[in-house]
Amino acid sequence: MTASTELVTPTGVLLGTFTPGSPEWEEARGGLCITATEIAAVLGLSPWQSRFSLWHKKAGFATPPFELSREMKWGIRFEDDIAEEFAERHPEHPLLETGTWQHRDRPWQRATPDRLWGPGLVEIKYSPLGEGWGPDGSDEFPVHYRCQVLWQQDTLGLLEPASLAVLIGGWDYREYTVEYDPEDAELMRKAAREFLDDVTAGNRPPIDGADATYQTIRVQPDGREDRDVEIPFGTVCRWDAAYEAHQAASAELTAVRGEVLDLIGNGYRAVCEGRRIAYRTVNPDGTTLALQPYRRKDAA
Repeated sequence: MTASTELVTPTGVLLGTFTPGSPEWEEARGGLCITATEIAAVLGLSPWQSRFSLWHKKAGFATPPFELSREMKWGIRFEDDIAEEFAERHPEHPLLETGTWQHRDRPWQRATPDRLWGPGLVEIKYSPLGEGWGPDGSDEFPVHYRCQVLWQQDTLGLLEPASLAVLIGGWDYREYTVEYDPEDAELMRKAAREFLDDVTAGNRPPIDGADATYQTIRVQPDGREDRDVEIPFGTVCRWDAAYEAHQAASAELTAVRGEVLDLIGNGYRAVCEGRRIAYRTVNPDGTTLALQPYRRKDAA
């Protein structure tokens, strides 16, 4: 079933169904609104966007063009297959395709859940390596996806537990439950409203270390003038120190990664006194594909 005006949710108003990357899709996500995929950036938790890059987008300044990554491309291709697996495992309700919604009382709050299912919703993901995803059924999954699903629940008023269905590496299917938390939802709404107020007032966020911030700054100039620009001495000191530290850290990281990988051997995880440090992903022949670090909060 495709999205239609027949779909009704407690607090959601259906705007339509749009192809990712299309002008209609961009329009539904643009302007002074916060979507479910943007709320993590507002909170400083997104791996793809920063507050700085999102602020520029909402303020109408130049931003890097949308590019469909390989992970996103395969995620779109696998979406129907993952949905089919979820439907087979949970036949008690039909799994409905849907579109972009806004909250009936807060039109700046928008969301595009992948599927509606009974009293809740289902968000579908694809992860090539499974980084950040814990065992099937656990509460270990990337925090930015929790933000996304919680925002979807809050927008549509579907407050029953939601499901995250993920396919890892093309064959490992897992499911996770996302509980609605009214206090967290309130904090997210407050942060989103303050962020949009900053956009209106022209209060640009500070430059941070996110790649999305750097890429946004790169597209701001629209030409080049043959002139020198004097920059602060303090910035120059940071520049010199950062480049020297980067060179030293890069060599040390390569060395310690090799040492950890050598110690793991044919094992799966490197641990120390109960703390998980890193884990191996492997090729079909058992050789190492990558050595992935555990984030400190996931390492216990």
